[in-house]
Amino acid sequence: MPKRSGGPGRPKSEYGTQFHEKQEVKKSYGLREKQFKRYFTFGASPESVVELLESRLDNIVYRAGFAITRKFARQLVSHGHFKVNGKNVDIPSYRAKIGDEISVHPLSQSIIPFKDLSITLKKHEPPVWFAIDADKLSIRILSAPKVDDSFISSSIKPIIEFYSR
Repeated sequence: MPKRSGGPGRPKSEYGTQFHEKQEVKKSYGLREKQFKRYFTFGASPESVVELLESRLDNIVYRAGFAITRKFARQLVSHGHFKVNGKNVDIPSYRAKIGDEISVHPLSQSIIPFKDLSITLKKHEPPVWFAIDADKLSIRILSAPKVDDSFISSSIKPIIEFYSR
């Protein structure tokens, strides 16, 4: 019986490496398997997958510095604290488009997570594909997210290979 690779002190197999990358990225975005797999069936290239994952409303709220974790950003969005182009949106997976303006709901601006946020946002360095207005507590999407902009760029190719089995 041949020994399996991937145990303590042994290198992981190609499948094991791909599976590990998938689990890490899935966990960092806080997605379940079915939803995560759907992103990889819609987007076959690393660029399209990153664009789909990064343009989620909960991810934008997190990357803009409005929340300290993606999980908290997801909660803020689902509790209805954000508007997209003036309309209430409480769906964390809502896909923002170029030109969209995401703002904190006026009734939410006085509650704890947003009360002193404008001071923090002035020091925050956002990704190049969106701009933050700290005084109005709003985000404007300037362009599509790119693989280079994301920390997951090196992880996407093994995941695409994993799902193409």
